Amino acid sequence: MRWALALVSAFLLILPLGAVAGKHQESQFRSRHVNHARSLQVRNNTGKSWKLVDYYRGESFLNDWEFFSHPDPTHGNVNYLNREDAIRKKLAYVQPDGTTILKVDNFTQVPVGGNRDSIRINTKKRYNGGLFVADFWSMPHGCSVWPAYWSVGPDWPAGGEIDILEGVHKGPTNQYTLHTSPGCSMAGFNEKEIESSNLGHPECTSSGLDNRGCGFVDHDIRSYGRELNLLAGGVFVHQWDKDGIRVWRFFRDNIPSDIKAKRPDPSRWGKPVALFPSTHCDTASHFYEHQLVIDTTICGDLGNPTYAGSGCPGTCAEAVANSKNFDWAKWQLNYIAVYE
Repeated sequence: MRWALALVSAFLLILPLGAVAGKHQESQFRSRHVNHARSLQVRNNTGKSWKLVDYYRGESFLNDWEFFSHPDPTHGNVNYLNREDAIRKKLAYVQPDGTTILKVDNFTQVPVGGNRDSIRINTKKRYNGGLFVADFWSMPHGCSVWPAYWSVGPDWPAGGEIDILEGVHKGPTNQYTLHTSPGCSMAGFNEKEIESSNLGHPECTSSGLDNRGCGFVDHDIRSYGRELNLLAGGVFVHQWDKDGIRVWRFFRDNIPSDIKAKRPDPSRWGKPVALFPSTHCDTASHFYEHQLVIDTTICGDLGNPTYAGSGCPGTCAEAVANSKNFDWAKWQLNYIAVYE
């Protein structure tokens, strides 16, 4: 989505702020039910019973998710490939250990300001709440690179958007962001309710004039990019229900045993790293029919205006032409589990 130049300077003040909403305005996805996970009933200390409804791993990322192959809504320098081309060009594949790779082309010569092949996928199934556990061994990073793991509803921003893992260039930490229709704000939020982050921009309402959304900036440099990858990644969990949206992140060496056992119990995890309570933003009216999305774009609406202050050489257009910038621009997915 296009945004006013005046917004760019304001946006820079809160780098790396979550998704520029333009990447989420389309509602071209089909909704199909994925029914391949074994059921597992779990009761936590609050009496909530969690049922494992979907478990995405290995080939299921290639078969049970859709490959988005339209022009990038955020005007990035990418060609998003369909499933057949992505597999043929070895930009989407499953490794012998069962992990799934989604990567940006780092072997083709591309002119300055040209487009590189990349991958964007989304679930065929839509969700209206739940507990979402995403295990990433590694994530993309690098000059001009803008990766994101997020979910989005129809008719953006009416159905809302939740950004769980996102950054750009050499961004030092992760940010957790909501984009909504009018009537959602985190103004007055008590930051004592969260751990290791602080509130950035408080206004969640997003539009063509202001796409920043409301978000929490993580304090820990291990929460994003290279530093996260050096730890062999970790797990990002978000819980979405009538009480609001909460996000936890766990590095590889401190993933709770209940998560590993597919018996997640959020009541044991302590304070979340991000919290959007329904007292500030009613989830029932602002979030519905979400599809999970994983993508990597280049430059675009967030990357271009922030490049000059990123510590990267030259311009973003020049960075596109340097294939070495994309040697680490790949997702290595372990699994995503959805509980309801």
